[in-house]
Amino acid sequence: MTGPAGERHSLPYTANLSILFTELPLLERAQAARAAGFTKVEYWWPFDSADPSGADVDRFARSIEQAGVQLTGLNFYAGDMAAGERGLVSWVGREAEFATSLTVALGLAERLGCRSFNALYGNRIDGTAPSEQDDLARTHLATAAKAAEGIGAQLVLEPLSGTPAYPLKTAADAVAVLDELGLHNVRLLADLYHLAVNGDDLDTVIARYTPRTGHVQIADAPGRHQPGTGELDLEGHLEKLQAAGYAGPVGIEYKPDGSTVDSLAWLPYERRGN
Repeated sequence: MTGPAGERHSLPYTANLSILFTELPLLERAQAARAAGFTKVEYWWPFDSADPSGADVDRFARSIEQAGVQLTGLNFYAGDMAAGERGLVSWVGREAEFATSLTVALGLAERLGCRSFNALYGNRIDGTAPSEQDDLARTHLATAAKAAEGIGAQLVLEPLSGTPAYPLKTAADAVAVLDELGLHNVRLLADLYHLAVNGDDLDTVIARYTPRTGHVQIADAPGRHQPGTGELDLEGHLEKLQAAGYAGPVGIEYKPDGSTVDSLAWLPYERRGN
């Protein structure tokens, strides 16, 4: 399928503003993305704790509203990402933080129209049995999925690279959790960069798991920079995803090699928005 600028697909893009436009403070990035042509944006958890002040939540929401962009995705609080933490879904002892961030995320979603939440699974914890963590994860995912269903939203579960203690490394790892849950609104987040780095064959993932996929993100590999800096045929993989039935947005989630604006040369301006 060919897009309006001659691309091999016509999937819409959404800019991840936790990794793009980091030249600017977080609250200025939505406006910068809009100026660069984007009409859809997504974020990791945009606050320093699971329980931000009401004023901080309002400032974040207003930064999106005033920019005139659509929030397409939001992570739940994932702990201290800079220190290597990767989610609280399975973290025994931090249940209260997970519950608080779920409430905050749902409130933002209701205000801003977001209908997709990334629930990072969490690292394995020394001294805690994996089975205990997995039991907690199923409980948390079921609770969050029911809450999300109340506003017509989904959860997505993401395999990650670069963190040995994170147990979901392949699409099959995540889908095994989905199968145990059996919930229609908990789906796979297929980040093509993470899957490729971890050794998944992307064509096989697309052929097998597109019907289970709720969101897609991209970066080139190696390097995690913009398309064209690595070895992945991202246009070809997105073409196959669309042909297999995926119709949602594609999250641009790479570390720009150079300035963010310069790094976007691969994507024609008219393909950045609706």
